[in-house]
Amino acid sequence: MIRSIHAREILDSRGNPTIEVRVHLSDKIIGTAQVPSGASTGIHEALELRDHDKKRYAGKGVLKAVNNVNSVIQKILLGKSVFDQRIIDELLIKLDATENKSHLGANAILGVSLACAHAGAKARSLPLYKYLREIFELSYESYSFPFATMNVLNGGAHAGWILDFQEFMIVPTQRSFKERVRCGSEIFHTLGALLSKKGYTTAVGDEGGYAVPFKKNEEALLFLTKAVREAGYIPGKNIFFALDPASSEFYDSKKKVYSLKRDGKQFTSEELISYYELLIKKYPIISLEDGLSEDDWQGWKEMTKRL
Repeated sequence: MIRSIHAREILDSRGNPTIEVRVHLSDKIIGTAQVPSGASTGIHEALELRDHDKKRYAGKGVLKAVNNVNSVIQKILLGKSVFDQRIIDELLIKLDATENKSHLGANAILGVSLACAHAGAKARSLPLYKYLREIFELSYESYSFPFATMNVLNGGAHAGWILDFQEFMIVPTQRSFKERVRCGSEIFHTLGALLSKKGYTTAVGDEGGYAVPFKKNEEALLFLTKAVREAGYIPGKNIFFALDPASSEFYDSKKKVYSLKRDGKQFTSEELISYYELLIKKYPIISLEDGLSEDDWQGWKEMTKRL
């Protein structure tokens, strides 16, 4: 049974406030969760509740969300079984009663939900993924370990717009996860040495990838391909690429164009899709995240059909 729930304000990896939640069970087990926060978030995403008090953390404090957990949410969940995860989540959604979680805050709701899940997994002595599959009655026949996408070059809002595209990632495909991690590390450090040799900075962006002022966005893929080969791997065989352009960030909704300042070009949806097609033919890109603006519905239909 849930004995108490306590939230507090902590700092995330960017030095911004976020929320940590601890769920205490009657058998003294504690589940803890910290809520992540993105630098570029869409207008349709669940609302991360901030204080907007300019005297604290430039308005980014989360004391309102913390208070919602410690008072409102705790009252309704005390005495509930932590194993009733679906009921807990439904209660949280009902208690908030808004489409975008703006009343309690998505950060408060997610923190409590995750902390309950972690506490439940501890109580059952199970890894979190196994616990969630069991309580939601998901078959292990469909289970497969996900591939890691490793962010090695940063741009966009993650690196002061040093490049237009936000994330350039590698996807190692070795049989064991241990080997994939080793592969990613070797490529990352090989890339750093290559950049340094060519006179580029090896400073990093928000998410730990190198933040390099290439003249054009595609140069990032050229350097990445060379680093993969120099590290002893083969692009398109045991290493693939993934991109997150975060296109909403450089979309002009009034002019309906995408502005790639590094390339000195403006693209319509159709032209940007054609540009992606060209990159996919030249490089082993297997994943494209947020390739178009979140509200470019017609463009998304076309991109899904063509890519």
